[in-house]
Amino acid sequence: MRKLLVAALATLAPVWAQTIVIRNATIMTVTHGTVKGSIVVKDGKIAEVGDKVMEPGGATIIDAGGQYVIPGIIDCHSHIAGDGGINEGSVSVSSMVDIRDIVNPEDFSIYRALAGGVTTANILHGSANSIGGQTVVLKMRWGKDATGMIFEGAKPGIKFALGENVKRSGNPQGGRGATTPAVQARYPATRMGVEDVIREAFTEAKAYKAEWDDYNAKVARGEHLIPPRKDLKLEPLKEVLEGTRYVHCHSYRSDEILMLIRVADEFGFKIRTFQHVLEGYKVGKEIAAHGAGGSTFSDWWDYKVEAADAIPYNAALMTKEGVVVSVNSDDAELMRHLNTEAAKSMRYGGASETEALAMVTLNPAKQLGIDNRVGSIDVGKDADLVIYDKYPLSDYAKVQKVLIDGTVYFDRDKEVSGLAAKAAEKQKLVDKLKQQQTQGGRGGRGGRGQ
Repeated sequence: MRKLLVAALATLAPVWAQTIVIRNATIMTVTHGTVKGSIVVKDGKIAEVGDKVMEPGGATIIDAGGQYVIPGIIDCHSHIAGDGGINEGSVSVSSMVDIRDIVNPEDFSIYRALAGGVTTANILHGSANSIGGQTVVLKMRWGKDATGMIFEGAKPGIKFALGENVKRSGNPQGGRGATTPAVQARYPATRMGVEDVIREAFTEAKAYKAEWDDYNAKVARGEHLIPPRKDLKLEPLKEVLEGTRYVHCHSYRSDEILMLIRVADEFGFKIRTFQHVLEGYKVGKEIAAHGAGGSTFSDWWDYKVEAADAIPYNAALMTKEGVVVSVNSDDAELMRHLNTEAAKSMRYGGASETEALAMVTLNPAKQLGIDNRVGSIDVGKDADLVIYDKYPLSDYAKVQKVLIDGTVYFDRDKEVSGLAAKAAEKQKLVDKLKQQQTQGGRGGRGGRGQ
């Protein structure tokens, strides 16, 4: 039944069109204000935006009727679409594992996120490790396979983590899922140990990189040598040192944030984003000086000891210190209304409309290094667009249509009109299943076990 439902939903999207014109819209571009007019989409890209545009002949027309259009929402911290668990908690350095290997394109959370206006998400490894697994950026192309969902050209990342999750607070015997007292406690068990694990891993990675740099230099001079042994654990850390892989670090306390900045500076790499970063408002200047971004919750706090000093003004205060700030979900349900999560910074901290909207569009795009493709409504960017019936930063706003690469992947009108047919199909399947069970029960006597 599950596969039939997935197939049925997939038939609703995508609706392919080479050229689309979204007409009579209030367009919130993020980068150059709000425009009342139209958007022309050609071959998956934004071709023209303005109060007056040339509408190509034969284009598919979407009349917004004064409704609002914003760039597709981008979630910089999500765990949806992961099949079989996202925490490899057995070791403290698990940089060899990769989320892209377990992407499940049939996860209903993808479609629900899409229905909430999310078009792109950074799918992260869990936070049980000082250095966790490799991350992947996905577009919510519902109906595509796992490969078809991957954001082409997005720089790869890796998940780091600090604090209670890593040192196994409250569960020292082997971490989550351990049921036997005989299980040995995994190092580290303190915040000092977390720093040591990261430092030791990069000491090894630095030596590994030097070995490969020496080999490549000699090969470039014409020497014929056997290459060094490839280490799957150190290879991603080597890429971090080379600046070709982003570091996204789960963090809470200001002292630990400063610690990781010092370690990164010592080894010559950058933290791309501090995730959660609940005490970021205390060290905003230092985060900005390092060049890191902050991807935070709008108003989650006091759900564990290290979250006690979190405040709802965090996003606005970090923004004022020059930090590129995004608001993330870390939760499949919260992911469906990130527009209103961003709006909370207007109430708490006085963020402007543009600043708030950027927290779920352009800023996460910058943090993921994809702002040349998505995050604002500009000519040449991917046509990832969301149409709302009301002001997008309002609790009352509902997503009407979502386009990704110029393709309509969600249409509320079609969803609503198709509910009766889906209900009938579901009932038909239920009736058939009951019939099979009844027939199986009648024929069961005299069989095995009698």
